Amino acid sequence: MTSAPAATAAGPGEITGRSGSTFFWPMLLLPKPKRTAMFAIYAFCRQVDDIVDEPGTIEDKRAALAGWREQIRSLYMGGAPSTPVAAGLADAIARYHLPRAELEAVIDGMAMDLGTPLRAPPLDTFKVYCRRVAGAVGLLAIRVFDRADDETEALALALGDALQMTNILRDLEEDAELGRLYLPRELLVRAGIVASDPAEVLRHPALPKVCDALADMAEARFADAERLLARWPRRRLWTARAMMLLYRRTLKHLRARGWADLGRRPRLPKSEKAWVTLRCLVGRPPQS
Repeated sequence: MTSAPAATAAGPGEITGRSGSTFFWPMLLLPKPKRTAMFAIYAFCRQVDDIVDEPGTIEDKRAALAGWREQIRSLYMGGAPSTPVAAGLADAIARYHLPRAELEAVIDGMAMDLGTPLRAPPLDTFKVYCRRVAGAVGLLAIRVFDRADDETEALALALGDALQMTNILRDLEEDAELGRLYLPRELLVRAGIVASDPAEVLRHPALPKVCDALADMAEARFADAERLLARWPRRRLWTARAMMLLYRRTLKHLRARGWADLGRRPRLPKSEKAWVTLRCLVGRPPQS
């Protein structure tokens, strides 16, 4: 028998608000039912991510993730939620028909860092990781933002890849402190780096070549998302457009900063996040 998710008094809105995430501003201006659903999805992702990141034994972490798997299964069987976040998810599942497989995929992605953390994974494994921890969230979000069809799902996957690659480049030093290195093995080898130890790789003089290559991959996926968004009126999927623009600006800041001072993480001012979000909301998105 697995344990239930750890109880917490914090609700989805509180968890999302205090996270400081770039996602907060586009979510904040959604109509209340959609905003509430997105806060629940974000809070769920945050909690399962924290299970893996925070101190604890591997056995306890596996049990906690198993508890969330059981909670998700229960919600789809009509069971009672055991935490405020689970209650928010239950409402979002009922209102927007969220696919169970995508919520489980998020847990699967987080579980990839249990035991031996990911270190210079092969490109195929890297793509699976991005699909689970970011693509799955996108496929949940589009059902809240708009509707799911082949084109919006392609958008969700493209944007999920781009956002996750940007996060990886932004968090290189922070991830290395946890023993993780998400840079794909093929990019490292192409740059002449054979090491997989995070600290050693971050000190390597060829690191900028690897980071630029991954930034190119992220930019290509941003371009895919932009092409798909161009097919629809500007106010349709405006939330996804705002997320794309904000993260694309973060990627540009990262490239302008360079890859020597990884501890200096570029942060978009709140005023810029609010301005970009409002422009997208009214159908007048700024240039990326």
